[in-house]
Amino acid sequence: MHNGMSNISTWYIDPDAEDAMADGHAPIWRHLINLLPERDLSGKAVLDFGCNQGGLLRHLYAFRPFRKALGVDIAEQSIAKANLLKGNLPIQYQVAAHVEGWDSQFDLAISHEVIYLIADIEMHARDIWRSLKTGGVYYAVTGCHTDNPLWAKWRDLVAAKTNTVVQDRSITDYARVFEAAGFEVSARKLEFDGFIPFVADGWMPDFADALTYYTQTKIVFRLIKS
Repeated sequence: MHNGMSNISTWYIDPDAEDAMADGHAPIWRHLINLLPERDLSGKAVLDFGCNQGGLLRHLYAFRPFRKALGVDIAEQSIAKANLLKGNLPIQYQVAAHVEGWDSQFDLAISHEVIYLIADIEMHARDIWRSLKTGGVYYAVTGCHTDNPLWAKWRDLVAAKTNTVVQDRSITDYARVFEAAGFEVSARKLEFDGFIPFVADGWMPDFADALTYYTQTKIVFRLIKS
């Protein structure tokens, strides 16, 4: 057990929800990829921490092909699915709660809605720092923080719907942890600019909340190993 997390079969208790998660995240991933100033990844190595079924790396390769990539996740069935879907892409997936044996290997690291679930966030920050090359960048994306006005409701939903334990941290809490680990810390709002679908019984049954969340609440940390 590392980072306060042990292996699980899937993130969601309902396996169908696990499959649907990739479809729901795809437009967000494409928007995120478009935000990255690192345009040419052809000679780069990329880490996706908390990769689930591997969709983010497949999207990234389609838009900005990389030399190689590693995806890690604690959900065993999700990693099995990622390996089935990767085809001949230069991606390796493994079940792990932290990045071990990959010191100074990666130019770029990404996590999407993962850091809020990690109990030992200080260890996670050190793990990612160690795995990056000097000058490497970690993009950590989350809207699940205590500055989110929906958080009081959401933390109960996360506990009820997933096989995970919720952590309560503010945006500033994250910034301080990553700075203490040695990162140069900056951030921006995701400011998703696409059309957001109405989902009647989803996490945000109030459609106004959904519009605010994706344009204002969800943020992207840019963390540089300087």
